Amino acid sequence: MAARDFAWPQGTTLEALNARSAGTLMEALGIVFTELGDGYLRATMPVDARTHQPYGLLHGGASVALAETLGSSAGALLAGGNAVVGLEINANHLRAVREGSVTGTTRPLHIGRSTQVWEIHIEDEAGRPVCISRITLAVLPQPPASA
Repeated sequence: MAARDFAWPQGTTLEALNARSAGTLMEALGIVFTELGDGYLRATMPVDARTHQPYGLLHGGASVALAETLGSSAGALLAGGNAVVGLEINANHLRAVREGSVTGTTRPLHIGRSTQVWEIHIEDEAGRPVCISRITLAVLPQPPASA
């Protein structure tokens, strides 16, 4: 499937995506899915004590957690019932953020049968780039449900 030629599975909702975050790192960091658009998925994350590093700036690891959350969640939606796991993620941190929130948007670069590649752009509240990331996912057969 061409990376830009896809549709989200019928019945996919932000409510369902956010419900899956209960009791996870995403909930602890305050990550909330906000928009499921034509070819992209968007989420926000607060910049506060939960996501700061010791200098009071947004922790690079928190940005990477937002990026991986977006890429993996989007990838899972398009995996046809299979599991997805991260193989590699990279991030370039471009701007410091002290407060407010950041918004990440992911779009596919490659959607294959066994791998997917997603690009994630994270911006501050003024729309300035904070972090650019790319994640490569492996698509694995979903293990059978345990009895």
